Amino acid sequence: MHMAARSRSRSTCPGWPKGSSWAALGSQSPTMGVTLAAWRPEPVITRPAGATLSMGPKLVWARCEDNCIRGFLLEKGMRGLSAPKIEGKFSLRASATGMIIMDGVEVPEENVLPNASGLAGPFGCLNNARYGICWGALGAAEFCFHTARQYSLDRMQFGVPLARNQLIQKKLADMLTEITLGLHSCLQLGRLKDQDKVTPEMVSLLKRNNCGKALDIARQARDMLGGNGISDEYHVIRHAMNLESVNTYEGGGWVLQGMGMVTVASLSGEVG
Repeated sequence: MHMAARSRSRSTCPGWPKGSSWAALGSQSPTMGVTLAAWRPEPVITRPAGATLSMGPKLVWARCEDNCIRGFLLEKGMRGLSAPKIEGKFSLRASATGMIIMDGVEVPEENVLPNASGLAGPFGCLNNARYGICWGALGAAEFCFHTARQYSLDRMQFGVPLARNQLIQKKLADMLTEITLGLHSCLQLGRLKDQDKVTPEMVSLLKRNNCGKALDIARQARDMLGGNGISDEYHVIRHAMNLESVNTYEGGGWVLQGMGMVTVASLSGEVG
């Protein structure tokens, strides 16, 4: 919101935090991926292009004729703008995901974010999104843990509950340990964020850790449920499939691992 003009903030942005209006950030090109600095120059009248994201209106980042990356608010109904739905998703099925198709879209001047220039704008959005994901992934992990725990208490094997087996107890203990560590890390990161002491590297590494651990927990829970683990009646498989996407978007595990390696190398003096 701080990147938008005051007039635009009054007309559109106030609805975003309240949930009364929706917006989506477009930060991926079909040919460049998330390499924003490699985007081809685009004038205010955009050329045919496409990207993938959910909901709308669209906040699209593009390189302008002055070689500067700026943010453009594209609103539903603009001539040349369409967002056909992508069918066949097996993950994040609760929301629709569409292609952003732009062909000669004329963007009025008031829809250009004047307080956003360069990569700081989109990267700032990514940092905030990744921080929220750090919490959300653990919420899914908690559900999977509680479901696996209750299932192992209710499921009888040779006359005793599965939860009596030490192997099951170890799995549950490992799951709860990772959830606890992740939640405390999120809390500490939030405190640093309030003090303006957080860095993008901190957020990226925690996003990588929490999403990866949450996905592992969901897979363990699915395995503990046996054949029932693939039934949506227990919802564990749904969370596992969703976490596959959560582990990828806003920077996949391998991408964030690379960022972490660069950070460690920099701290050790191996990077100039």
